Amino acid sequence: MGVDLSVEIAGVRFKNPVLLASGTCGYGVELENFLDLGAVGGVCVKGLSLEPCEGAPPPRMVETPAGMLNAIGLQNVGVEVFLEEKLPRLKEHDTVVVANVWGTTVEEYAAVARALDGAEGVAMLELNVSCPNIKRGGMAFGVDPVLLKEVTAAAVEATSKPVAVKLTPNVTDVTVPAGAAVEGGAAALSLINTLLGMAVDVELKEPALAYGTGGLSGPAIRPVAVRMVYQTARALPDVPIMGVGGIASVRDVVEFLLVGATAVQVGTMTFVEPGIAGRLVRELREYCEEEEISSVRELTGGLERGEEP
Repeated sequence: MGVDLSVEIAGVRFKNPVLLASGTCGYGVELENFLDLGAVGGVCVKGLSLEPCEGAPPPRMVETPAGMLNAIGLQNVGVEVFLEEKLPRLKEHDTVVVANVWGTTVEEYAAVARALDGAEGVAMLELNVSCPNIKRGGMAFGVDPVLLKEVTAAAVEATSKPVAVKLTPNVTDVTVPAGAAVEGGAAALSLINTLLGMAVDVELKEPALAYGTGGLSGPAIRPVAVRMVYQTARALPDVPIMGVGGIASVRDVVEFLLVGATAVQVGTMTFVEPGIAGRLVRELREYCEEEEISSVRELTGGLERGEEP
């Protein structure tokens, strides 16, 4: 039996629901020697700002039980260099490109969105309003519903491409910022970004990260991500969601789909197994074949419907 793995989000067709998460795959081409980028549903490139950004000082990463903490500080080459040097190489691969966008002001978000608007090969924008590792902007937008709606609306107005918003888990009720993003015009949501955490070097008696705190990712946060996707899908049933957080196996992929995600993004485990996204696509197809599921879209929201795949 043939299995249709394709999904659609905000009018964009993905050949399968497994994407590479922003901030964990560089600009995509860094994984060329480990993964057929044309085999995955899409690539969410690392966050792009209006001007190049050096990021946070080292040390910027530390391993934790079942995950890692990072404080990269959104280092990137800037949107213009991305368009001139990175995107042409990425376009050589048959995959959907999602450009992650960030800024320190509403105007900067809009300016980056505007710069990407005419970029052939970029199918969708994803606003990073949830990074805990920069001193200005970042998570501040994601925890303030009024500001979040404003920055989303500004980016939506600046581009003809569909805009997704990547939400922070560092809130009491994730459905509040989710609703604000949708009110601002978001066509899709990504849940979740990293949890704010900290590690200490007990020998040196100082923070393990130069920045002090950092973003916790990896399998340790997956139950939180699954819960937040479930809550958001129930509150906003018509809004497509990309589930993000600690995906390490095909069972994790299916779990996110069952609670309401249309697609998933694989991040931290790429550092452990650079080709994991390709493996998950293959295993998802095998899973659907074994369970006699003709379309992966049947899985989305299956838990809410009370269906057993």
